[in-house]
Amino acid sequence: MKIKFTVILLLFSAVVLAQSKTDGTYQELPDPKPVQQETWNQLKPGVYVSFASADIRYDKRNAPSISPLQTQWEAKAWKGEKVHTQFLVWTTSNLKQLRLEWGTLQDNNGHQIPVKNINANFVRYVMADGLNKQGGGCGIPAGLDSSLVEDVIDPVKYLAVGKNTTRPVWLSIKVPANAVEGIYKGYVKVREGENKYAGTLHYSIQVLPHTLPAPENWKFHLDLWQNPYSIARVYGVKAWSKEHFDLMRPYIKMLADAGQKSITTTLIHDPWNSQTYDIYRSMIKWTKNKNGSWTYDYAVFDKWVSFMMSFGINKFINCYSMIPWNLKFYYYDEALGKETSIVAKPGTPEYEAHWRPMLADFANHLKQKGWFNKTTIAMDERSMADMQKAIALIKSADKDFKISLAGNYHPEIEHDLVDYCVALNQTIDQATMLSRKKAGFNTTYYTCCTEARPNTFTFSAPAEAAYLGWYAAYKGYDGYLRWAYNCWTKDPLRDTRFGSWSSGDAFLVYPGLRSSIRFERLIEGIQDFEKIHLLKDDFIKNNQQDKLHALENILGNFDTEELKSKSAAEILRISQRKLNGL
Repeated sequence: MKIKFTVILLLFSAVVLAQSKTDGTYQELPDPKPVQQETWNQLKPGVYVSFASADIRYDKRNAPSISPLQTQWEAKAWKGEKVHTQFLVWTTSNLKQLRLEWGTLQDNNGHQIPVKNINANFVRYVMADGLNKQGGGCGIPAGLDSSLVEDVIDPVKYLAVGKNTTRPVWLSIKVPANAVEGIYKGYVKVREGENKYAGTLHYSIQVLPHTLPAPENWKFHLDLWQNPYSIARVYGVKAWSKEHFDLMRPYIKMLADAGQKSITTTLIHDPWNSQTYDIYRSMIKWTKNKNGSWTYDYAVFDKWVSFMMSFGINKFINCYSMIPWNLKFYYYDEALGKETSIVAKPGTPEYEAHWRPMLADFANHLKQKGWFNKTTIAMDERSMADMQKAIALIKSADKDFKISLAGNYHPEIEHDLVDYCVALNQTIDQATMLSRKKAGFNTTYYTCCTEARPNTFTFSAPAEAAYLGWYAAYKGYDGYLRWAYNCWTKDPLRDTRFGSWSSGDAFLVYPGLRSSIRFERLIEGIQDFEKIHLLKDDFIKNNQQDKLHALENILGNFDTEELKSKSAAEILRISQRKLNGL
């Protein structure tokens, strides 16, 4: 009876823990940095409300330097575009329930942008570290100086705001694709409790005549790696259960709405040698039978792929990895009656004996499902020598297998890679870029812990996330890859630091279906990429050489060398203004 009670208590504790991680009741960690008390001493007692720059991460502990208060904001948007900014609330006294309210946007002729297309959400603070002594985001020591930074966009209805603290709010407007062009005006009110108003902000959106397609029709190839195991762990549910899929649904919808194109799948257990808090398990069960033959159970793989495709994410099924970082391959051995493993290097007889029967069986399975032409055998940051051996084996199993690599550029194998993602610092010659495009191949780039900037760490300048889409347009890439969408840390809502990578390296969204400033700014850059390509096609079609030349001049500002003397925010601000003027 005592054991039964203990089990029930443990299960109850797990549920409570999961709820505290996903609802609005959690408390942010204390800021280890000292308060600049003079920022508060110079203020008269009261609550202050003002629009602020979306390019700045404001301190929670200090009062912002905004004078006079900015009560107006103006923006331009295409039909179908989502635009955003932030405003701040700072107070010299405790506020028990800070609430936000807003109405429809309306032009002078009565046309409206409905209230459902508008959101004002509190921004929460997370613990972040920084770069290492060499100026990179890899090999971060555990004791690196840390601070609170704003990032989590939280849809809670109200929030307590402490005395002498600052609370940002993220304002987002999705312009309907069928909106009538014109200037739409609206407001946001900040309310303390039920009846007391702390301030009212007014804003206007000028809807331009151009139309942005729906995300499923965007050309930009977004590949943010998914980790379903993180969601199962945080919510305390069994992986691949009905509850698990139900919980994943809104997260994948949010990813699809950003224009995601690829499905992350795993052929083996732990392809990245436990570098994530939640280890990626194999979506395929490998069984070595007593007679030496092999059986492969694709049930989980099939469920996951079908689930992802139901959201329109269906360009590639990227299957990781034939070359894991530890070269260790797990399987169930019937003769031994247990799970076991081998270590085998590409090109060895053991490696070929392990992979050849699987590849042949996998190809047949994919063809039966109608997925073969969408599937790639994918590798991550592997050497050219190992890649050449793996490619030879894959093609010998089925010459039509597609292959993907995220890593350095190797001209010797690029023709074998239908999906090639190179690091930011790599250069692909123009002739190769054109030949790959002509062949229908996908060519993208990625950032990881290596790049100080531009990047999407929780301490990165927010504009750097938007910069990424522009950089793809400048270089002629099809899109961008990032590890990862949701490889959550132990306590991601409060502490984004993890292991030896700079904070935020492993995820862009948060539990509780919370977006982030980084994720929203990334989408901003993707939308700009779409604008650039739509305008370019239009200028070519109509032989508008002057506008085409002007567009190329704008893109010329996105050579990363420019970041040595200018901020991403400065470059973006000027470029976006010019783009909306074309």
